[in-house]
Amino acid sequence: MRAEAGNRRDRLREMLADLKMPGALEAVDGILAQADSGAATAAEAIEQLLDAQIRLRNNRRLQTAMRSSRLPTVKTLGQFDFAFQPSIKREQIESLHELGFLERRENVIFLGPPGVGKTHLAISLAVAAAESGRRVYYGTLAGLIESLMDAKAAGDLSRRLRVLTHPALLVVDEIGYLPVSQDGAVLFFQLINARHERASTVLTSNKGFEDWGGVLGDEVMAAALIDRLLHHCHIVNIRGNSYRMREHRNLVRPASEQPRQGVAL
Repeated sequence: MRAEAGNRRDRLREMLADLKMPGALEAVDGILAQADSGAATAAEAIEQLLDAQIRLRNNRRLQTAMRSSRLPTVKTLGQFDFAFQPSIKREQIESLHELGFLERRENVIFLGPPGVGKTHLAISLAVAAAESGRRVYYGTLAGLIESLMDAKAAGDLSRRLRVLTHPALLVVDEIGYLPVSQDGAVLFFQLINARHERASTVLTSNKGFEDWGGVLGDEVMAAALIDRLLHHCHIVNIRGNSYRMREHRNLVRPASEQPRQGVAL
């Protein structure tokens, strides 16, 4: 009986290897031990086996995406502190992470002051897209415009626009932090126009749409850009305090609000 069980385990390992399921193969002995001891039912053991393979696959996809997408870090939805930002509709964010907007080639725009989690949520969408096998690309507005201007100067603008149009998800971070030249604004408009209704773009900005004309140095250009972005778009307006400052609130309080210190007599 024991020999038969051992043979079955060997066949199971061979099948997992033949199916090229290294994640499941690595986890199978521990999972079978749980099943033998009664700690897991047969259905639970199968679920754990498949979950191990899926986690390995997603991790490999994410590693590949990190190399090609220029994501600055990995931020996930599970790491986001919704309790600190009650203005955010959690249902809306969780729905976006189901990635239906990518299928529909819709855009997402996160608006709000610095430090409220815009970049975190934008990157978490990119991570979710990468784990699902989509190609993603990240850049700040300044960085993307610089790459487009360099490509134009080298006579390679068409190819660069094709490269940036191809990803299923493009993240454009930090709109409004630095001014943009008129030439840069034109190039950015070309990029957004090329992606319009072809692929999804996620943008973050510390400025309201009414201020984008000043950021881009051209009200007409900004209006045309916003028109294309909002055609099929989800807007997340975040109002709240900065995550980065929450650990240092006492340092930035006015003197009148500082806690009083006892005076030794």
